Amino acid sequence: MKSPIILFLILLTFTGLKAQQATLTATDCMRYAVEHNHDIRIGQLTQDTRRAERTSAAGAFLPQVSASIGAQYNFGRAIDPETNTYTNVSTFYNGYSVQASLPVFDGFQRINQLRAAKASLLMGRNQLRAQQDELALQVFEAYCNVLYYEGTVRMAEEKREQSLLTLRQTQVMAEVGQKSEADVAQMEAQLAADDYEITRQQNELSTALLSLKQLMNFPETDTLLLAPSTLITPSTPTTPQTPQTSQTSRTFQNPSELLTLENPAIAAAAQNVVVARRNLSIARGELSPSISISGGMSTSFNKMLHNESVGFRDQLSNNKGEYVYASVSIPIFNRLQTLSSIRRQRNNLRIAEEELAQKRDELVKLQLQAENDCEGYRKQTLQMQHKVEADSIAARLTTRKYEEGLSSAIDVQTSTATLLESRSRLLQCQLMLALKQKLANYYKGLPLL
Repeated sequence: MKSPIILFLILLTFTGLKAQQATLTATDCMRYAVEHNHDIRIGQLTQDTRRAERTSAAGAFLPQVSASIGAQYNFGRAIDPETNTYTNVSTFYNGYSVQASLPVFDGFQRINQLRAAKASLLMGRNQLRAQQDELALQVFEAYCNVLYYEGTVRMAEEKREQSLLTLRQTQVMAEVGQKSEADVAQMEAQLAADDYEITRQQNELSTALLSLKQLMNFPETDTLLLAPSTLITPSTPTTPQTPQTSQTSRTFQNPSELLTLENPAIAAAAQNVVVARRNLSIARGELSPSISISGGMSTSFNKMLHNESVGFRDQLSNNKGEYVYASVSIPIFNRLQTLSSIRRQRNNLRIAEEELAQKRDELVKLQLQAENDCEGYRKQTLQMQHKVEADSIAARLTTRKYEEGLSSAIDVQTSTATLLESRSRLLQCQLMLALKQKLANYYKGLPLL
């Protein structure tokens, strides 16, 4: 009977093999890429830095408290702290103090700094999401390329099987005198061309798969297995994917309506405007006077060495002092630094507003372009479906005529090559339609992941 340890190791090995053989869908590939991309991880760390900056801006409203302890040993000529006269007696001094300060008014700079930090945090969050979406779209496109070349490899293998069957038929017909040796040679050449095409398409598939692994940051030595795709279905040309919400399922007539969408690029640009506006307010606040209050308590202990002195506890009580003060700082002239800062921040605000308007226009163009591409590839897919059906009929009839001696081997090669090209173009149109639908839905507000 097997021991429990051996059974556990077998189960663990079997589980590991199953995990390694797990297949990934397009969404799985996009999620894997987002989770393992180095730039995304750097963006997450940068976002954590923005959270620390927000915490620091919130902490500026709290009082600043500090405490100090000092010890001093004097020997030779010094001032006696009790009589304030010079003495040559060595003394030991020990002081303690606690103080707190709080700015009361600073031209609303702290408030604007906190609001700017919050807006910067939101901006970073949307920038990180935009970065993730951009990577996900690249992975989806690479995934479609892998599907395309998997399809072309499969088509090339099917064509080779057909060519091999035709070659065998031609050899049999040549033995009975119905076909010539030239026809046999022509079919052998066609079979060799099909072998070459399979090799070429397999190399293209390997390159596309490597590109997908690199985008996903997937280990290149591991096998990447893709799940059977649902991107290509019979209903794809006529029933494209559309958002289910009323907000994202309609066509936008007014470009300003795109502002209501949760597009990360637009949201990040809008938050950048808020940050620039707060920075301008901070710069203007430097022209205002600042008011602060402080308070503290101090005490000390003093002892003349080799002489009797009051005890430590009594001195701490007798020398204890408390104070409270307020200060007002009025800026008068700082070599035009504040005015220059205001001018820079005002220009940064205008630049941010222009960038927001530019991204709005770009989003409108990208959305319209994606919708036009969807419509175009939808029509092309329907047309290529009809062409594939017609080429399939033509190829079958040409092959039948060749068997009956009514057509040549060149006619068979031409018809099969035309059918293969039509099928590959149909596959390309279907995948491009799926990609453009993904883009159009994304620009309408449908999340990628």
